[in-house]
Amino acid sequence: MMHTSDFDYELPEELIAQHPPENRGDSRMMVLDPAKGTMEIHPFADLVDYFQSGDLLALNNTRVIRARLYARKETGAKLEILLLTPVNGQDRWSCLMKNTRRTPCGTILRLLDRDGNDSGCSVELVDKQENGNCVIRFTGPEVEKTVERCGHVPLPPYIRRGADLPPDAERYQTVYAKHPGAVAAPTAGLHFTREILKKLAGKGVTETELTLHVGQGTFKPVTVENIAEHPMHSEHFILTEEAAEQLNRTRMAGHRIAAVGTTSLRVLETVVSPGGLFRAGEADTSIFIYPPYRIQSADMLLTNFHLPKSTLLMLVSAFAGFDLVMEAYRYAVRERMRFFSYGDCMLILNRL
Repeated sequence: MMHTSDFDYELPEELIAQHPPENRGDSRMMVLDPAKGTMEIHPFADLVDYFQSGDLLALNNTRVIRARLYARKETGAKLEILLLTPVNGQDRWSCLMKNTRRTPCGTILRLLDRDGNDSGCSVELVDKQENGNCVIRFTGPEVEKTVERCGHVPLPPYIRRGADLPPDAERYQTVYAKHPGAVAAPTAGLHFTREILKKLAGKGVTETELTLHVGQGTFKPVTVENIAEHPMHSEHFILTEEAAEQLNRTRMAGHRIAAVGTTSLRVLETVVSPGGLFRAGEADTSIFIYPPYRIQSADMLLTNFHLPKSTLLMLVSAFAGFDLVMEAYRYAVRERMRFFSYGDCMLILNRL
């Protein structure tokens, strides 16, 4: 049995990327080959060299919403709201809210615009729990427009440079983001440019899109030592009939499927059959992948470097092997690679 402490590693704080690279696609990429036990570092642009005609990229096309809101009570006290998921329609949302002990349910909160002024919009605190989880109701119509007008990009907690900067609104989205609903980006996809995708297509590599709305639970630490006791978070996904057909055609033709990001892999592993074929669907998934789980759906994985003791690091270890992955992370630290959402990435060529 593996334990949470097995997935710990030393990471100097200065290696946690606080900004994206100056140009999208300029990151470094570690190429890991579990079959050979090798690891090499290349520019991300070299990704094209590792693909063959007929290979397929599975891309998560979720779009990050401006989920961080600020509001004031009648007393003038300022509150921070982090939207999580809609509840029974679009006007009610589950959220995280700090300092609500003296804020009773029924309180109307005035939303501030991105300049810190009263936006003219408001929400009502409908329900609250001791752990900071709340439910709010938007009191006006056009909730999506209100969030776009008042909300801020919800950068991860390890990016400690204050409020989001104007470039984050574009750089914390993939170039193929379409469907709003995520509160965190599928970060492996942040490295792609239109030019790199065009080069892959010119080589005969196809694409299929799926949707998994990444939730705040992706940052939730594993606090139990026995991994099996960790309550895995749930996230909503969609895999269309067209996407399932593309995946099945690729698999039956003997070509490789590359999951772009752990979010894409979670969807693929949720919908793959024991025979290795895929079924369309829309549901929530709370799949928890850690060694010795056997991956069935994808042959390659592109992923960023993840937090110590995280479920994402456990997933990558199931894909490429625990010993090799932990060695690769130590190598990445020695080579001063950049970690986490705005950091460098790893291409795993062969699943175990």
